[in-house]
Amino acid sequence: MTTRYIYLLLSATVAFGAASAQAQVKQPAKKAPAKTTTTKPVAKPAAKKLGDAAAKVKQDTTKKGGQNAANQPNNNSSLSEEIVVTTVYKPVLADAVKIRRNPNLEDTQPYKAPLSYTTLDKRLERNSDIRQLEAMKMPAERDSIPANNFARAGFGSLKTLFGEAFINNGNDPALQTGAYLKYFGQQGNEYKQNQSKAEAGVFGKVITGDNTLNGRINYTRRNNYFYGFYNPGVARTVDPSKQHFNTLSAEGELAKNYQDTDRVFTYALKANGYLFSDAYQARENNLVLTGFLNQTINQFYAGLGGSLDLSTQKDVSYSINNSLLRLNPYLKFQGENYKIDAGLNFVKEFGFSSRVFLFPAAKLELQVIPKYVRLFAEAKGDVNRSSLRSWSEINPFIGQDIAIKNSVDKLDITIGLKGRIIAGLGFKAAIFRNSVKDLPLFVSNFDQTTHYNRFGILYADGNTKISGFNGELDYKASDDLAIFGKVEFRDYKLNNDLQPWNLPKFKLTAGTAIHIGNKVDINGSVFLRSEVKDRMPTEQFTVGAPTYRIVTLKSFADLNGGVAYKATKQISVFVQANNILSSNYQTWLYYPNYGFNIFGGVGFTF
Repeated sequence: MTTRYIYLLLSATVAFGAASAQAQVKQPAKKAPAKTTTTKPVAKPAAKKLGDAAAKVKQDTTKKGGQNAANQPNNNSSLSEEIVVTTVYKPVLADAVKIRRNPNLEDTQPYKAPLSYTTLDKRLERNSDIRQLEAMKMPAERDSIPANNFARAGFGSLKTLFGEAFINNGNDPALQTGAYLKYFGQQGNEYKQNQSKAEAGVFGKVITGDNTLNGRINYTRRNNYFYGFYNPGVARTVDPSKQHFNTLSAEGELAKNYQDTDRVFTYALKANGYLFSDAYQARENNLVLTGFLNQTINQFYAGLGGSLDLSTQKDVSYSINNSLLRLNPYLKFQGENYKIDAGLNFVKEFGFSSRVFLFPAAKLELQVIPKYVRLFAEAKGDVNRSSLRSWSEINPFIGQDIAIKNSVDKLDITIGLKGRIIAGLGFKAAIFRNSVKDLPLFVSNFDQTTHYNRFGILYADGNTKISGFNGELDYKASDDLAIFGKVEFRDYKLNNDLQPWNLPKFKLTAGTAIHIGNKVDINGSVFLRSEVKDRMPTEQFTVGAPTYRIVTLKSFADLNGGVAYKATKQISVFVQANNILSSNYQTWLYYPNYGFNIFGGVGFTF
């Protein structure tokens, strides 16, 4: 009885323990009194470290039933497994770390274009020798269509008529042929103040392997009236005479082409001449044959130049032969910083006069500042043949029966400097002193019945000393701007005459050319001349040798300018104005010049 009660009590105890263990496994969230086997106090860490501390606990909470008991046998039943709960599991999460930075939404990655490579199939050359350089190509021309021919025509005030034309064969370096025509005419405000000039010519040039041959033929006709009257009251009652000058000229030259060698023999032959006549009986024929021979040995030159000047002159009271023979032997030495010419000028007059002269012909150039300034000096002399054609070009109002006498430059000495100051700015300045025998001077010659004035030539007796200064300045800033100027000062000392008749002591010529793009061209020029003196009879109708009084022609300035506009590649228009200041000046006594005049027209390129 007692044994049966003990057995029932043990069975209930075992059943109650198994039920408690199963409830602990299936419902972990319920709190139940825990049986703690460890009494060691544990320090409470910070909240964010509780999870780490729990992870470090390595206590085994399971006991395999009877495995650790040496006195109990192995049992595979689940009831034999014992689970010991040490504490309640409470997970703890650390605080979130906030990112206080906004994302960058810009695309900063650079764009990389796809690349394609082409390999060169070329052999590597290991040649260290210097190879010949290729010739540089010529730059392209400014105009894409080269123009060989040009013509323009215009009209304007003072009944101005203007025209010109140029024709050639084109861009052939070995052959050049062409022709030209020009005409310009005006009628001034003075009675019969009319003048005109017409020109025509042909030319040609042929270049062979060794020689160059060129030639030209020109014809010129100039017309004017003797409108200068001493007594203006008779200007309307007397019909002024008309004058014209005709000149037919020709020129031919044969020259050996330049060769850049140390030893070379060069030569040249040239022939030129003209036939000249006026409206009356003045005639002049001229033929000049010129040539030279030269032998070059390194920097040494030796040669002989010569010319034969054959001339005949006719008028009412004479017909003469006035010819010259010149021989010029010379030696030249040329180095990097110097140039020396030493020679003689032998001149022989034959015809109406027979004289022989021997003059020096020497030049010296020395480089003072390398590439910038050169010093030059010259000593020379020559015989100046009197020429009706040359005098008519200077003064178209010359009369008849002009006296013929050759003047002689006995000794001309010049010393000066030339070179450039900066890029594009060139200069030349020189002082000189000349000694001239029989200096020709223009003087007025009044007709006592008609009162008109025609000019003659008066020769200054003896030697005339002329000293002065010449200066030139040329500035080319670029292809679009160019400025030039020339000034002359003269001082004359004559023996018997009081004044150097009609010779100014000061002259200034200056001008500019401006190109604005490829469309507009502007030109301008100014001419200044000091006063000159002339003479005229005190009484027009005195029988016998007249007495003269001095007349002064005032100084003047003549300003001219023009504009041309290129509308297309073929068509352009232009305007030209002369005597813009409208100066009422006289170049020659009682021959006032034209006042302000303007004309314009159209040009055509083809």
